[in-house]
Amino acid sequence: MTKKSPKKNAAKGKVSSPGVSEKILLKMYRSAYATRQFELKCMDLYRQGFIRGYLHPYLGEEAIAAGACAAIRPEDFIVSTHRGHGHCISKGADLKLMVSEIMGRATGYCKGRGGSMHISSKEDNNLGANGIVGAGIPIGTGAAMGIKVKKSKQVVLVFFSDGAANQGVFGESLNFAAAFELPVIYMLENNHYAVSTPVECSFGNCDLACKGPAYGMPGVCVDGNDAVEVYLATKSAAERALNGEGPTLIEAKTYRHGGHHINDPGLYMDQEVLAEWKARDPLDILRSKIKGKKKIQEIEAHVESELEEAIEFAKDSPQPSVDEFLDSIPNY
Repeated sequence: MTKKSPKKNAAKGKVSSPGVSEKILLKMYRSAYATRQFELKCMDLYRQGFIRGYLHPYLGEEAIAAGACAAIRPEDFIVSTHRGHGHCISKGADLKLMVSEIMGRATGYCKGRGGSMHISSKEDNNLGANGIVGAGIPIGTGAAMGIKVKKSKQVVLVFFSDGAANQGVFGESLNFAAAFELPVIYMLENNHYAVSTPVECSFGNCDLACKGPAYGMPGVCVDGNDAVEVYLATKSAAERALNGEGPTLIEAKTYRHGGHHINDPGLYMDQEVLAEWKARDPLDILRSKIKGKKKIQEIEAHVESELEEAIEFAKDSPQPSVDEFLDSIPNY
C-alpha cells in the first residue's frame, strides 16, 4: 500500500496570499481556531459524561470548512456531514446553541434531539447534517434544483468525504447536477480514510477530482490544509455557478488527526504519515499568512471566552421536555 504523505514543497514562514484580503484571512482563522477549540472542548465534555452518543472530531480538517464557507455568501446554503462541527461554525453558527445541542439540551439548535451529527440552522442557511454517509449529496443537489426552478441567485455548497464518493448517490447526483447545470459545489473532503479503510483500498485512482470531468463538470484538487487554496477554488466555483455555468467538484486533500470517532484510537493509521500531516497543521499554515500577530491573539482570546460562555450556557440549560417531544410527533 502506498503511503500518502502531504506536500513536500509546502512553504514555511510568510506566504503570499494573492487575491485574499487580511479581513478574509482573519475571518478564516477565527473559523478554524474556533473549530479546533470547539472540538477539543467537546472531547473533554464527552469524557466527563456531558455528551452522549458518537462524536466525530474535525481535527486536522479545519481549513476546508473555514476556506470554503468564507468564499460563499450568507444567502448561500451548505449541507454538512456527521463530521460537521467545523461546517456549522464556519457558516456562522452560535456556539451556545451548538454546545447545547451536542449536550442534548432544550436550548440547542434542534432542541437537543439531533446531537452532534444532526445540527441544522435555518438562520444560517445550513440545511443540516446526518449520520448516513453520502446522504447530504442528493439533499444539496435537490436544493440546487430548487434554486434553479426559483431562479434565485444562490449557491449550494455540499460537504462530503472520500468514503461518500463511493456511494451510489454520488454518481447519480453529479450526473443530475451536470445535466441541469445546477448551482452546486461539491466539496470532497479527502481525509484518506472511510472509517478505517484507506483511500488506496477503495479507489483505483486516488485522485478523486478526476471524477468531475467524468460527469461533465470541472474537477479541481486543492491542498485541504491550506485555507487560502480552498477559499480561492470555492470562490471560483461559486462565481461559475452564479453565472449559470453549472456545478464544480473540488477535492480537498487532508488528513484526520485521529481515529474515526472519539473512542477510536486510530491504530490502523500509519503513524509516520500522520506525523508528517500534523507537521503541516492547517492552523499553522493560516497563521503564517497573517501579518498582524496581535490580531491573531485577540481572535484566540475572544474565541476561548465565547466557548467558556457557551459551555456554561449549555450546562445551565434545561433537559428537553418529554411532553413537548411527544406533542411534536404527528398523531396519525
